[in-house]
Amino acid sequence: MPAAHYICGGVRTDKYGRTSIQHLYALGESACTGLHGANRLASNSLLEALVFAHNAAADINSRPNSDAEKISFPEVPPLEMPLNANDSEMVLIAYNWDIIRRLMWNYVGIVRKDNRLRLAQNHLAQIQREINEHYPNISLNSDLIELRNLATVAELIVHCALERLESRGLHFNIDHPQKDDERWQRDTTIRLNQWT
Repeated sequence: MPAAHYICGGVRTDKYGRTSIQHLYALGESACTGLHGANRLASNSLLEALVFAHNAAADINSRPNSDAEKISFPEVPPLEMPLNANDSEMVLIAYNWDIIRRLMWNYVGIVRKDNRLRLAQNHLAQIQREINEHYPNISLNSDLIELRNLATVAELIVHCALERLESRGLHFNIDHPQKDDERWQRDTTIRLNQWT
């Protein structure tokens, strides 16, 4: 039974696995190379795993060693843990994690409707409010970070699904059953809180 067909795509790369961020490569499941079309789950084929990994390694090895010395990273402020951290609230993280999983499966799966997508958008906005208001008092941990990431990715998927008024590939919207090549025969790309 398919479990993640609503998250096709990935980080857009060139034939060397290079992304739009200098010195950042994406390969395999995290990459969107376009080699197998839009309906591949990211880039999970053996061909892409071998060829793109080889191309990325060759590209990295072809760069002069002095490039590594030129790379500078921004200063990251020290992590401040809340003084009154309450780890007994971890149950909230598990609860919202489960809600997001069920919400995406039931409202944003392969067969969609505009009203279910809007309901999902509203539920996700509420979860984001909870994360912003209540979770600063929980000690930072991998589950909390993953919940924040899940909520953000879910919001982006729903946003794009609401904007794309058609059915294409493995996504079928009952309210928009036809393909619209004139307006939508292109990738949807999201960059820093802005989608194109």
